[in-house]
Amino acid sequence: MRPDHDVIASMVPLGARVLDLGCGDGLLLDELISRGADGLGLEITDEGVVACLQRGVPVLQADIDEGLGDLEDGSFDIVILSLTLQAVHHPALVLREMARVGRKSIVSFPNFAHWRLRTQLAASGRMPVSPLLPYSWYETPNIRLCSITDFEVLARAEGFVVQQRVLLNEGGHPEGGLVGRVPNLLAAGAVYLLSR
Repeated sequence: MRPDHDVIASMVPLGARVLDLGCGDGLLLDELISRGADGLGLEITDEGVVACLQRGVPVLQADIDEGLGDLEDGSFDIVILSLTLQAVHHPALVLREMARVGRKSIVSFPNFAHWRLRTQLAASGRMPVSPLLPYSWYETPNIRLCSITDFEVLARAEGFVVQQRVLLNEGGHPEGGLVGRVPNLLAAGAVYLLSR
């Protein structure tokens, strides 16, 4: 399991009803279900849906950019958006829908303002590649580049309260100390637990 998945899993209470948006191959959701969660994934790609079904993970094929209209208000305890925020067309809509269908939201994303990315761009004049952003510019699914500061401004504007923030290093592991003092510059990514 990816290190950031461990952070997310630690935020999910036992027995929680979980919705994983953009669940990919279902690895995180499979782990949460094995820990006692009641889970459902939404995935847009055929490959992801097939991988989930092969794992035995309940999944529906859906485009989260179109909203979550088929899901009832408050039908989940936790709604997860793991390393998917930067790949959606309408981040604010997705966050609003997460809050509508779930009591709490967990969002993780790479920080595009990390010092190493800034340095790579300045030194080479080319779009940076990193462990959390492993794609070349011409094949990346990332269409909405944001920083930790950008996300926090959006979350506040949408009425979210940050209950917990875990900053990540380039390997996806939690970071503390100096990183916590200047997260927009020093954290490679972050995981947020949000409520309204």
